[in-house]
Amino acid sequence: MKTTEKLPPIAVNRKARFDYFIEERFEAGISLMGWEVKSMRAGKAQIAEAYVYLKNGEAFLFGAHIGALNSASTHVDTDPTRTRKLLLNRRQLDHMVGAVERRGYTIVPLELYWKEGRAKLEIGLAKGKKQHDKRATDKDRDWQRDKGRIMKAARH
Repeated sequence: MKTTEKLPPIAVNRKARFDYFIEERFEAGISLMGWEVKSMRAGKAQIAEAYVYLKNGEAFLFGAHIGALNSASTHVDTDPTRTRKLLLNRRQLDHMVGAVERRGYTIVPLELYWKEGRAKLEIGLAKGKKQHDKRATDKDRDWQRDKGRIMKAARH
């Protein structure tokens, strides 16, 4: 029996939306070890400093930190920042390779979550923001917050 309720994400990269314009989003599977799955279920994952790079037609997640649990087995070598392979369709990979190499895009991890018992990573094809773009984003966010306060005060 499948449930349609959305589980809370394991980890979110909030900084990515501030630093980049996200053009396209993709859902990728992640190649994980058993101890990593257990750690992710315990919420010990972080993707804020992570990035995705392409090598030989494959995508890899670099810099994501999945901390080992204290109860991890002693005969398993736990490397919290190891490079993990991302599982994508060939067509998606070819599209990303073309965008990164020819059009100057970058690939950033956005959100780590569970889907039907499997860990998934939402990645975005993104263009970097300039400093003035970041200021405009801040200004727009502040205006939305102030507008909400004004509307709330007008109702009372």
